Formats: sequence, structure tokens, C-alpha cells
Amino acid sequence: QVQLVESGGGLVQFGGSLRLSCAASGFTFSSYAMAWYRQAPGKERELVAQISSAGGTNYADSVKGRFTISRDDAKNMVYLQMNSLKPEDTAVYYCLAQSPTLRRYWGQGTQVSTSS
Repeated sequence: QVQLVESGGGLVQFGGSLRLSCAASGFTFSSYAMAWYRQAPGKERELVAQISSAGGTNYADSVKGRFTISRDDAKNMVYLQMNSLKPEDTAVYYCLAQSPTLRRYWGQGTQVSTSS
């Protein structure tokens, strides 16, 4: 079955960097669009970045220029490089896989916390 396992979250100081990883299995990874979402306490889940099967990317305005999404189809991995982290980046970050028929699968999430 489809499995998405996020890793790389943690506590980082304002201005610091983290790289999130998502290990995918159970589906034809190269055919799927992948994305990172996040959900802060008391807020709705929001799109952070997405990458198509062809490698095209899209970012939320709040992270443009700071975050970079990438994928490695040979390893079935998707990454989110996060630089210049801000307090408002604190959230649980989720990996999403979307099939060509628009079926969605979610990972369990990884916590990212920022501090002064």
C-alpha cells in the first residue's frame, strides 16, 4: 500500500535551516505529483510547495525564496529545503502524493519548531 514517511523535523533557531525528507513506497513514484503541506496550531492545513511529475514547482508566497522542493525519482524521495526559518514556519509538515487521477495520500507529519 502507499506509504509516505516524513523525517528531518526538529527545533531550529530563527534564521536557521532544516531539510525535510519524505520516503515514498507502494506506488509508481515518478508518475505522481508530490507536495508539502503544513498545519500550525489552530490553523487550517496549507500548501507549502508542490512539484509535478515533470519537475515543475510551485510555492506559497510566504516561503518563496526561502524553501526549495525537490524530488529524486531514483530513490522515491521528495525533499523540502527550508532556509531563513521564521516563527510563522512552526507547524506540522505533511508530505502528500497525488496520483494522475488526483487521488491523494498523506504522510503522518513531522514537527518543525522555531525558537529565538
